[in-house]
Formats: sequence, C-alpha cells, structure tokens
Amino acid sequence: MKKLNSKLHLYVAAAGLVIILGLVGYYLLAPVSKAEEVVYIYIDDNDTQDSVLVKLQSMNPSAGMDGLSAMLRHSDYGEHIRTGKYAINPGDRAFTVFRRLKNGQQTSFNLVIPEARTMERLAAILGQKLMIDSATIADALLSEETCQHYGYDTTTIAAMFVPNTYDVYWNMSVDKFLERMQKENEHFWQGEREAKAAQMQLTPIEVCTLASIIDEETSNNAEKPMIAGMYLNRLKANMPLQADPTIKFALKQFELKRIWQNLLHVDSPYNTYMNEGLPPGPIKIASIKGIDAVLNAAKHDYLYMCAKEDFSGTHNFATTYQEHLQNAARYTRALNERGIK
Repeated sequence: MKKLNSKLHLYVAAAGLVIILGLVGYYLLAPVSKAEEVVYIYIDDNDTQDSVLVKLQSMNPSAGMDGLSAMLRHSDYGEHIRTGKYAINPGDRAFTVFRRLKNGQQTSFNLVIPEARTMERLAAILGQKLMIDSATIADALLSEETCQHYGYDTTTIAAMFVPNTYDVYWNMSVDKFLERMQKENEHFWQGEREAKAAQMQLTPIEVCTLASIIDEETSNNAEKPMIAGMYLNRLKANMPLQADPTIKFALKQFELKRIWQNLLHVDSPYNTYMNEGLPPGPIKIASIKGIDAVLNAAKHDYLYMCAKEDFSGTHNFATTYQEHLQNAARYTRALNERGIK
C-alpha cells in the first residue's frame, strides 16, 4: 500500500512538473504579438524596465507577452537596458524577443538626409528620426568648435552633408552621426569628383556652395549644367553672381516669389549683388545633381539669365546685357500680369 501511495505521489509530482514545464514552455515559445506585420519598439536612454514593459504591452500582445514580461522582470535586464530600435516580427516568440532586447540586437533603418536650407531645419528633421533630440543636433551644427573638428565652420558645415539614404542605427550619438557623415562625404568626393574640382581650381566646399545656388535657381536638372556654366563665366570675369536665391537666404525669407530692387541692398555677406565671388558657404545642402552640374558645367559664353516668362522653371540666357534686359522685361511683364508680388 505504501509503495502504491509513493508511486501515486511520484506520478502526481511528475504530472505536475510536466504541466509546469508545459506552461513555462508555452509562455516562452508562444508569439508575443498578434500583429500580422513587423512592429517596432523604440527604447531610449530615459527608459526603465517598467516603461519598456509598457511599450511592449501596447503592441497588440499575445500569450507570449506574459513570458517575455516575466523574463524581463526576473533577470538583470533593468540594470542593463540597451537603447535602440527593435523589430518584433510576426510570430516572434518570447525567448527570441527577450534575447534580442537583452543583447541589444537592434534593427537599422534607412535615414534620408534632405536638401535642407538651414542647419536648424536639418536638426529638426533629424530629431524626428533619430534618438538624438533636435536641440543637441542644432547645438553641434552651430558650434564652431564642433564644425572645425570635422574640417568646416558654421557657414560651410552644410557642405559635409550629401543628400542620400544611409543605413544607420536609431540610437547613434551626435558624434557618431557626424563621423558617419564625414566618412560618407569623403567617399562621395574621392576619385573623379575631387579631381574635377581640383582641375576647376575649386574646393569641394566651393563646388557645394555654387551647387546650392543652382539648386535654388531651378529644379530642372537638365538645365543645371547651363546655369553652372553661366555662373562660372561670371566668376572668371570677376562679375558679381547676382543670384536671387542668396538674397532670400540672407533675409531668411525663402517664400519670396519676387525679388524687388529694395531687397538687393540687404547688408549680408550672402548678398551676391553687393559682394563679388561666392558667398561664405552653401545656402542649402546641395543636391548630388547640383554638385555634378558644377563639375560638368556646360561651356558657353552666356553671362546672364532670367526666368522664362512661361513660368516653366527654366531660363532665357544671354551674352549681352541688352539682350538680358529684353528677357527681364518679358518676365517682369508676365509677373505683373499674374499679380505676383
């Protein structure tokens, strides 16, 4: 009888153990989310174990979420939280997600560097896409010390950025971000572009500065080499560039549709009506098309250009001032007829 009871207790204990192991296995191996597509959790340096759990619970949790929560609570995770952007794939099980979070196996993403007009605007855009807040980015880009560390100053730092798509990590620091941009810039210029700039006796910063003006003159990429050739002709002739976009930049009034005579007297080193040569630095992050337009500028004798009166976004070019005045008169008449002020 005692042997029977002992065996019965043993069977019950074994069955209980199997049930416990089954439940543990179920909660560890069950999917953590019911979502049918990838969802992401963003963990920043202000997060705690509790706030991470709150973020996880907001992702349409499934049975495995209980197992994940238990593992996070009963491990040293709270003392070693790893920041980053983490993917939760459909069907990901509790143990898989736990290991991913604990080991910092974050997911990279494609960061687009835009053709921003100001560094403040660039900082605002990046602050929405990276863990770094916009104020920290702006402080770095407006710091002479920081800019000089990368070979620029606050008027030329825009030339370091090449507008493109980069595979990065969401939690990268501002230093890592700037180091990455510097390396991408060096890679972009290395070789043919650098050689062409040197042949033209221009630095990459000067090329970017001219390209930024051309970008603001037109969005028509096919015409950009023509405009580049015209401005290069002016530089060679020691003529002021007289580029309207530099007036907008000097005034920080990018919405202006028309540049009136009184605006041409704004006291600014960016005023290319009053100052000869290139302005101190780019008036925006120059596009790749704009940069390549300068490096492959069309060769011609044009010294003047004026927007076409059909508002096509292209220009009439002229070799003489008299011809230019005729083009300008047609454009001014078209502006007046449309009531554009």
